[in-house]
Amino acid sequence: MRSFTDLFWQLDGTTRTSEKLEALVAYFRAAPPDDAACAIDVLSGGRQIRAVPTSLLRQWAAEVTGLPPWLVEESYAHVGDLAETLALVLPEPVAPADEAPGAHEADVGLARLMRTTIHSLRHETEARKREVVLATWRRLASRERIVWHKLLTGGCRVGVSRTLVARALAEVAGVEPAVMAHRLMGGDVVDGEAYRRLLAPQRHDADDRRPYPFFLASALDGAEGHDVASLGGVADWQAEWKWDGMRAQLVRRGSDVAVWSRGEELVNEAFPDIVAAGATLPAGTVLDGELLAVAGGRLLGFSMLSRRSGRRTVTRRLLEDIPCVFVAYDLLEERGEDLRGRPLHERRLRLEGIVPTPFAAGTDAHGARPPQVTSAIFLSPVVSAASWTDLGLLRAEARRRGVEGLMLKRRASPYGVGRTRGDWWKWKIEPLEIDAVLLYAQAGHGRRAGLHSDYTLGLWHEGRLVTVAKAYSGLADTEIVEVDRIVRATTLEKHGPVRICEPTLVFQLAFEAVSASTRHKSGVAVRFPRIVRWRRDKQPSEAGTLDDLRRMIPGSVPR
Repeated sequence: MRSFTDLFWQLDGTTRTSEKLEALVAYFRAAPPDDAACAIDVLSGGRQIRAVPTSLLRQWAAEVTGLPPWLVEESYAHVGDLAETLALVLPEPVAPADEAPGAHEADVGLARLMRTTIHSLRHETEARKREVVLATWRRLASRERIVWHKLLTGGCRVGVSRTLVARALAEVAGVEPAVMAHRLMGGDVVDGEAYRRLLAPQRHDADDRRPYPFFLASALDGAEGHDVASLGGVADWQAEWKWDGMRAQLVRRGSDVAVWSRGEELVNEAFPDIVAAGATLPAGTVLDGELLAVAGGRLLGFSMLSRRSGRRTVTRRLLEDIPCVFVAYDLLEERGEDLRGRPLHERRLRLEGIVPTPFAAGTDAHGARPPQVTSAIFLSPVVSAASWTDLGLLRAEARRRGVEGLMLKRRASPYGVGRTRGDWWKWKIEPLEIDAVLLYAQAGHGRRAGLHSDYTLGLWHEGRLVTVAKAYSGLADTEIVEVDRIVRATTLEKHGPVRICEPTLVFQLAFEAVSASTRHKSGVAVRFPRIVRWRRDKQPSEAGTLDDLRRMIPGSVPR
């Protein structure tokens, strides 16, 4: 673990990409294969487990130090990072005099530490967890404790991207970064043997199910200094609807069919209907597109799709209630040939030969509505317009059509990796907005430690305020400091880090969409809520109502 701890602090201590890359390359060249495989998972944002609840760690720290629990909590609120807080309050380590070198966690390899200590603790009794944690605290130095705490609680996040990890591994293996990025897709580097295969310089015998790294679009808006007029002639761009679904790749190689989410998770179990449809594609085909929930000719939106996307098994009833389609808008591989380097207009022409069914035959020319589902794979239509003005008028209809706006893709562009700016833009519709009242506030973490910067907001309903959303962004740093002072002065109750406040502040809340929800007490859910501005000109009595919000829920998508 000592080598990984050194790497963690090297990465944490610099913002220079070249220095991060150098540290990663040095680590992977020296690390044992099992440790390197484990490090890839952690550094790439793999799913981590919480072996011990953080509440128990805070409780045990109070017992060991003799500090009152409230002081540990206040220290956590001030520092903003639990791993660091615990390391700071705990006494200095004391190792037994007869301890042999390599006997404690700092000398144990990362893979062994994760398997024998952290993963195994997940299923142990609370008494056993306490015994191991206290023994480890006595052995580790402060900088090692911080990393160990993060691994123990499943919160080890380092300031590197998966792309940077791929670049480092590509340098170690002597292959192109794009090749390594492709090999890393799917997250199956589970042990030392898989790590050795990952570094093989020859053509990789990757699983036929493996997808390609996703190409991501950048936001096009005036705040970034961009507008459509700066993009040149409209004829150089391909416009498509921005669907309210889940980005995915449909992979058909050999006899295997796989559906991958943008989060690099295999979601075959959640979408067996899409897997079955994918089996009809020619072998050696990889489609990029969107998973949508559709019923009765209506787009059901992301909230309904999410009821299927997280399932391990999907019942027949759920398949009937929430049928899904795959909307294909790019062809990445045809008959085993990688097409990503070819221009979009050529890939689109080939795609039309594989998925010829128009997405919305029988509706309007721009096809923002699906027909009754007869096939689970459709071609995403091109939205044609003679000028940017005409395209802007079509964009203004997006919410009525049940979509989020337009995608603009340069017709000559290759299919890139990650968020390569300039070739793909998302031109979203203006957000929905409502004025809401601050009800609860919670202290932030990291740079905002000690300041109440996480807000719960509510709307009026039958004479009382009901919570509708949580927002973590939108205010300037100076405003957060000012709000923090007001929160402290108007606190009615405290529950740990959360303060219940007297309703005095009104904020303009923006969000992408509203939908009915049985999981929220208010009966509604808003998507991507954030604060637009502080409404100093309004009193809480002037804030919006729950009925105002409900009226924003689309009852149906007009024809």
